[in-house]
Amino acid sequence: MLALLFVVSLPAVTARLYSSDEVQYFSYLRSLYFDRDVSFENEYRYFHDRGIAQSAGFHETFLERETDAGRRVNYATIGAGILWLPFYTVADVWTRLTGAAEANGFTQPYVTAVAYGSAFYGFLAVLLSARAAALVLASNRGQGTATGQSPRALGTGGPHVFWPTLAIWIGTPLLFYMYVAPPFSHACSAFAVALFVNVWLHVRRRWTPRGACALGLSVALMAMVREQDAFVAIGAVVDFVTHQLRNVQLPTVLGTVAAGVAGTALGYLPQLAAYTALNGYPGPAAHVSRKMYWTSPWGLDVLASPHHGLLFWTPLALLALVGLFLVKDRLIAVALGLMALSQVYVAGSVASWTVAGAFGQRRFICLTVVLVIGLAALWTRVRESSGGAATAAGPRKGPALAVGALVVLCAWWNLALIAQFATRLMDRQRLEPRRNAYHAFVTLPIQGPVLAYRYLTDRSSFYDSRGGEQ
Repeated sequence: MLALLFVVSLPAVTARLYSSDEVQYFSYLRSLYFDRDVSFENEYRYFHDRGIAQSAGFHETFLERETDAGRRVNYATIGAGILWLPFYTVADVWTRLTGAAEANGFTQPYVTAVAYGSAFYGFLAVLLSARAAALVLASNRGQGTATGQSPRALGTGGPHVFWPTLAIWIGTPLLFYMYVAPPFSHACSAFAVALFVNVWLHVRRRWTPRGACALGLSVALMAMVREQDAFVAIGAVVDFVTHQLRNVQLPTVLGTVAAGVAGTALGYLPQLAAYTALNGYPGPAAHVSRKMYWTSPWGLDVLASPHHGLLFWTPLALLALVGLFLVKDRLIAVALGLMALSQVYVAGSVASWTVAGAFGQRRFICLTVVLVIGLAALWTRVRESSGGAATAAGPRKGPALAVGALVVLCAWWNLALIAQFATRLMDRQRLEPRRNAYHAFVTLPIQGPVLAYRYLTDRSSFYDSRGGEQ
């Protein structure tokens, strides 16, 4: 069913580049594929001269500044480009065979390939999240995520997994970055972290060196897509340490740790090579570290600010995080909670924590798998308690109906904010909860069908005139 929904939704994918972030990630791929380097002068100039990248400060930042190696700066990472490469290659072959466009790596077929590639990885993140939730729910039922069994829920997802997965897909900014602005790295980020969590849930059964190496490779992929995502690994580290404290076997521990470190280092080599060529040293641009404050002074704001906080942009996240307390395997629950807290800490450490001008607290999209697990655990508990707490009149449906209604309202809130963002009914720099609520529950129910039709038939009418079409 999820696959069918994805296929049907493909016409909603917007194949265009606009923001400087999108240009940076795309330029990494184009430069490596066509020029075999990480020199982005020609890519930046192409997008700037054609009015595609005209945001304030773009010229000064990307066409005037230089790194220590004499290259134009790029704050992106290589991972999204690696994931997009198969789609980009198909687009290049198709373009050369058909002559439908100039085969220069910039034209519409290439942009379309990246956009649909992101949507595809976002969908894989949804599927992997459902699979991880099924594993954890199996543990809740006593079948065990750590036993290696293949519970029936893994085959179908079941209603306990399907509906929470669909809700997180529709009710979080993942939807926006799959369909409205796919050339960002966030859909790829959700995939990389979901893959990591699935690998971890399997590796933790025995913690072998081979499994640790695979887990290390998945950590490297997370870090290459978005460096901050690597902090998610703290949950698996705590799980491993706790397991080893219960079963102290020093030679095995050392071998497993060495394998994990080796896998991470090996997998991260492409990013280190790219950094060295771009910046003159194996690390990100100095500008990145300068805006980090490691005491996380905005950790509370990034969650609870009425104008920029995750819980106001995406209230469904609160229900999902509450659900983590209902995961019966306490070690898994703690590990998942630490994964979530790691991203709160990192997002709260960045001077640009408000991500003003972006849709939602996009840096939390990497936690899609954690949110699906949490919401699935909550929904399962509510359904089971409603079915089991029978009265003379029959089972009590009230709690399930109440939670279901909350989930629907939260999902609608996300859809309504996307519509407001696209139509400029909202201030793109911040939420205004009262005004946004009025538009969400009064204006958009009336205008919604017209806006949906316009999105599918005249999508360019939503674009800022500065962005232009590819």
